[in-house]
Parts: sequence; C-alpha cells; structure tokens
Amino acid sequence: MIGMLSKIVTSSPLTTMAESASTQVTCETTMKAIGRPGFILIDNNIDPDTKKYAAAKEFLYQATCLFLYAVLVVPLFKKGAFKLGKKIFKDHADDFAKFKNTDDYLRYRKYAEKPFKSDRVNNSKIDKLFNEELRKELKTKENPEMFNRIKGTIEAGNILGSVLGLAVLAPQVSHMIIHPCLRALGMEEKKAKTANKIDTKA
Repeated sequence: MIGMLSKIVTSSPLTTMAESASTQVTCETTMKAIGRPGFILIDNNIDPDTKKYAAAKEFLYQATCLFLYAVLVVPLFKKGAFKLGKKIFKDHADDFAKFKNTDDYLRYRKYAEKPFKSDRVNNSKIDKLFNEELRKELKTKENPEMFNRIKGTIEAGNILGSVLGLAVLAPQVSHMIIHPCLRALGMEEKKAKTANKIDTKA
C-alpha cells in the first residue's frame, strides 16, 4: 500500500502538476469555490437566509476568479511569457527557437520526464511531434536537456498573471457580476430607480 502511494506521489504527471503555478492556482481556487460555500452552509450558528446569501456570494466570487484565471492568465501571461522570454534572454534565444510556443515546450518537457527506455526510446509519437534535434535529445539521452530557463520564464509569467488577475482584477470584476447575479437569484433587492428632480422654482 505504501509502495503504491509512493509511486503515485513521485509519478511524473503529479510532479509536473506540483511544479506548475497555473495548476496549483487552478486547484486551489476550485477547492475554495467548493469548500468555502460548503463550510458556510454547514454552520448551524448562522441564520439560514444569511448563510445562503454568504455562501452564494463566496461561490460567485471564487467562480469569477477561476473564470478570469482560465481566460486571461493562462492564455495571456503563460503564453506571452514565452514570447517575451525570447527578447529578454537574447543569449539563450537558440533555446527558445527550438520550440514553436509554450505548449510545444511543455509537451517536450512532459516526454523528457518520462522513463527513458520504456516510454521514449521506441515512442513513435516523438518522431511526429519534434524536430530532429529534440528527437535526438529524447530518444538517445537518459537525462535530456530540460531547458529550465524556459520553464522558469513560463512559471514567472504564471505567477505575475496570478497576482494581477486574482489580486487586482478579480475584485473589480466581481463587483460587476456578483450583485446582479444575487438579485437575479432573489437574494438581494433590486435598487429602486430614482429620477433626477430638477428644481424649477425661482
């Protein structure tokens, strides 16, 4: 049992997930979207209407964060960091030039972390996905080049995007989304429209 658990914990996919800032943030925000509203709902010391309102508001906020992260941070910062890295690290431009984009590099790294003899030597997918130089790295070297500078650049983009997206942008956007949603659910009263009165008296 312990041996099986050890294999799972040290497996390449799980290690890759643990090293990825975007995966960590996505998992954490998803758990918050489920856990925080759930914790509020099971608290019997809160008024039923109050806890429903609080749980709904918390869920909508965390869902907004998750949505913004998925549509803004991952595409813009994660992929943009790779393009920016080419210009910043000019001395290592040749390394970046070996890959088309972020996804191409991460695909290479995923194969590079696989066992050499069992998953790389005779893997026909590698022949289709990568150029001759990268194929040679993967199929002839037990410890192929990992291009850690590229990995670091991508993760730096993830971290920067997380800070800007979740700490700065999400609170602003959530105010525009949460209250209309709560009103649509009948949990908030609609604001009364007040007409501007003009004093016509002299």
